[in-house]
Amino acid sequence: MPEWNQSVFMERFFFDIQSGRDFFADEEGLRLPNQKAAQAEALQTLAGIAKESIFGVERPDIAVEVRSTSERLFCVSIVYRNVSTEH
Repeated sequence: MPEWNQSVFMERFFFDIQSGRDFFADEEGLRLPNQKAAQAEALQTLAGIAKESIFGVERPDIAVEVRSTSERLFCVSIVYRNVSTEH
């Protein structure tokens, strides 16, 4: 009996990163079972970027835009705002 390859049935999702004026296109993507898994991956990616402070001391807005091979699907983002309170 031939071995069943589950990845054949998974959709490829691409996770493009926007930070300030910088844009990093995901050329490879990931094969995932569904859009819910892609949402979890996008949130983990975004949290990792914020946690590791990849972009240095400056805190630009960061977004991960997720697309399939045929369309844009959704975007998750962190918006930094410096809110000063003066008393």
